[in-house]
Amino acid sequence: MAQTIRPATGSGSTTGRRPTGSLFATDGRPHPVQDVLMVVTGVLGILAFVTAMFHHLHLISSWAGLVGILTGAYGQYISKTTWERFGLIMGLGASAVGFYLGMAHGGLFGGVIT
Repeated sequence: MAQTIRPATGSGSTTGRRPTGSLFATDGRPHPVQDVLMVVTGVLGILAFVTAMFHHLHLISSWAGLVGILTGAYGQYISKTTWERFGLIMGLGASAVGFYLGMAHGGLFGGVIT
């Protein structure tokens, strides 16, 4: 109920916040470490997902998936905005699928260590 009696501040805003104009909530400050982790997780996720579709590329998919899961988990831990969390979750999902399919096709050391 407090929101209904709060005076409007800013240009046409009833909540007192500056409108962002985008779907993802950003705080207007740069976050280079989080952005790099988001991009690395996304690239590793795509690599793991695509290579998991081929049985003989299980080493690449399982290792890329494992590293993507670890970087994505750390990125989630230190993320600041919704945009970063969204990108990290997409990369984490692709990394996990690639990792699990790579493990099913032969694992991290399948065929290398006998």
